[in-house]
Amino acid sequence: MENKINLMDLSVDEIEKLLVESGVEKYRALQIFQWVSRGKKDFDEMTNLSKALREKLKERFYIGKLETQHRLVSKIDGTVKYIFRLEDGNIIESVLMHYKHGYTACISSQVGCRMGCKFCASTGLGCERNLTSGEMLDQIITIQNIENVRIGNIVIMGIGEPMDNYDNVIKFLKLVNSKEGLNIGYRHISVSTCGLVPQILKLADEGMPITLSISLHAPNDEIRNMIMPVNRRYSIDKLIEACKIYIMKTKRRITFEYAMISGINDSSENASELAHRIKGMLCHVNLIPVNDVEGVDYRQSDKKRIEKFQEILEQHGIETTVRRELGSDIKAACGQLRRSIM
Repeated sequence: MENKINLMDLSVDEIEKLLVESGVEKYRALQIFQWVSRGKKDFDEMTNLSKALREKLKERFYIGKLETQHRLVSKIDGTVKYIFRLEDGNIIESVLMHYKHGYTACISSQVGCRMGCKFCASTGLGCERNLTSGEMLDQIITIQNIENVRIGNIVIMGIGEPMDNYDNVIKFLKLVNSKEGLNIGYRHISVSTCGLVPQILKLADEGMPITLSISLHAPNDEIRNMIMPVNRRYSIDKLIEACKIYIMKTKRRITFEYAMISGINDSSENASELAHRIKGMLCHVNLIPVNDVEGVDYRQSDKKRIEKFQEILEQHGIETTVRRELGSDIKAACGQLRRSIM
């Protein structure tokens, strides 16, 4: 693969430019892009290209390939968890979930994560590197090929902090949205962040009507500093201010993710404080019963406490849902399986 270019990372325009440099007709770029988007990993399968052109492509390009190391299917709800091995030997996780409205893939954006959130299974293993746009795209394509389904929705909430890999994530969004490729609408894509304020403000100007999810998990700096080191850099006030600017510029509703951790952030006082902080914003709160992680002391709030928390938020006019736990029997939560393997 040395000095060869991974076609998975390239847009139609980029392929076109490289082909023209090599003396190849530029209309071939679209054909190549479409083959790659359909999941073809072998140039010889690109049957509308001449043999001479296919040989020429092999000299300059390669098509990245994920190796499926594990595939686990939940007996409870059919959720599928994958461990994919990258070409450098690193491993990442992806999840396929089936809802009434179709299939949603949850993908990773980094190998590991450097945000250090205390309750997260991805914490403690460090961050090896960013994923390229093509490695993110390949998670979608590989899952579609394995399961023979069409993925209609994407959440970038797997391993990694997407806004810490900003340029590659933006390029992935453009690739996956491309009408010549997978053609998945921006409105069907959610990107999660733990609160990197400059990147949130930058994203507001990209003109992509995606859904932004903020991993908030606390109503004040004291609790957030304790469980999320990023808050020491960008306080909760700065984060909420950035969210308000994002909403104003994009007219898109933000989702606040809130992991319910017993005895840490789940009291009625916490709920009231959170309600006052975000009241009046175009937002929705998603309460998440925190996953038990080996070696981490935090435990899930009990059902009554979660119901009370939801009730208080709703009394303040804040739309609130409780996330349904999927694939609990296969460690489907982000980072759990990779952590146990490593």
